[in-house]
Amino acid sequence: MKYMLLMQFSAENAGFPDLSTWTPEEIRAHIAFMGETNAMLKDAGELVDAQGLAGVDTARIVRAGSGGAPVVTEGPFPETKEFLAGFWVVDCETSARADEIAAHISAAPGPGGKPLNMAIEARQIMAGPPEEF
Repeated sequence: MKYMLLMQFSAENAGFPDLSTWTPEEIRAHIAFMGETNAMLKDAGELVDAQGLAGVDTARIVRAGSGGAPVVTEGPFPETKEFLAGFWVVDCETSARADEIAAHISAAPGPGGKPLNMAIEARQIMAGPPEEF
């Protein structure tokens, strides 16, 4: 089964200082942890994809306009409290294993090497519509 693990970030609920205050060593340790996690998942045959996302200042909201033409607005807007920082797609045997991977990612190091304990949303990827449809 495939699962998407979503790294959500909320400045209000983070429990750790803003990334802009981290030392270069702390940032390197955090990025190294993510690289090691991806390598571990790849070696286990569980990694489908993993990506960090650009900052929220590059985000756009797109809707279909007249005739299906894209209508693009800048966003997220200042009232946005959370944003998606990155994601993994993993292919593993059970939801319990997906939860183990999410917990591992949640413990990524932050300032002083302390685990960040970030919320990671784990959602199964559907192979198709439910049979009743």
